[in-house]
Parts: sequence; structure tokens; C-alpha cells
Amino acid sequence: MNSDEKKKPLCTRERLSVLWIVVMFSMAFADILTFVLPEALNDLVMGTTDVIITQELLVVMAVFVQIPIIMIYLSRVLNYKVNRWANIIASIITIIFVIGGGSFYLHYLFFASVEVLCLLLITWYSWQWKVAKGTKNS
Repeated sequence: MNSDEKKKPLCTRERLSVLWIVVMFSMAFADILTFVLPEALNDLVMGTTDVIITQELLVVMAVFVQIPIIMIYLSRVLNYKVNRWANIIASIITIIFVIGGGSFYLHYLFFASVEVLCLLLITWYSWQWKVAKGTKNS
């Protein structure tokens, strides 16, 4: 790196987008690693889980999982006021989904902790987000 180059801090939009990426990957890998566990996969195949999995339930879960995915993009393109509230509301909904839909596998608890921490940061950064007059909604 050239000594004249200075690291430019991330603007709020970029920071929010990156946090949503972390949440999305953590959600995906928590589920992927769960399927590696023989007992989890066996319970799912045999239908002995505590939850009856239906097409409707899968659609609801897909909607909740889609929130972090779409927020990666929306965090960068929505106007300032809508962006702030969209991030706050989406992060709260996603926290409820992560906690409510979780399991007690150790790897899942780890991923859920990372997800909730990132979602709390998203809420905090969005709540604290102020745009100085004459700037470009950073």
C-alpha cells in the first residue's frame, strides 16, 4: 500500500450492507452445518422433528431468510430516511426469527450469537445515522 493512500472509513450504507452479508452467511452456514449432524438429518427425514414441516412453513421461512439477502442491496440504494427505518425494522424482525427459530446445537448458538450481535449493530448504526447538511446521504 502506498504511504500516500489512506484507508477511507466505510460510510454507513457500506457498513450496514457488510453487516447484512455477515448475517446472511451466518444464517446459511448454521443451517448447512446442522444438516451435517446425523441426528438432525435423520429426524428431518423420518419426520420426528418437533415441528411439522409443510410447504406453507417453508414459504414463511423463505421470506424471513430473504430479508437479510435483500437488505444487502437495499442498504446501499434506499434514500436516507427509508433506509434507516428499513434497517431497524428488518433487523428487529430478523432477531426475532433467529431467536425463535433456533436450536440448542452449539454451532447454532455460536452463529445465532454472531447474527444477533450484527443485527444489534445494524439497529444501532441505523438509529445513530445522521446526515450532515450538504452531504450525500452517507
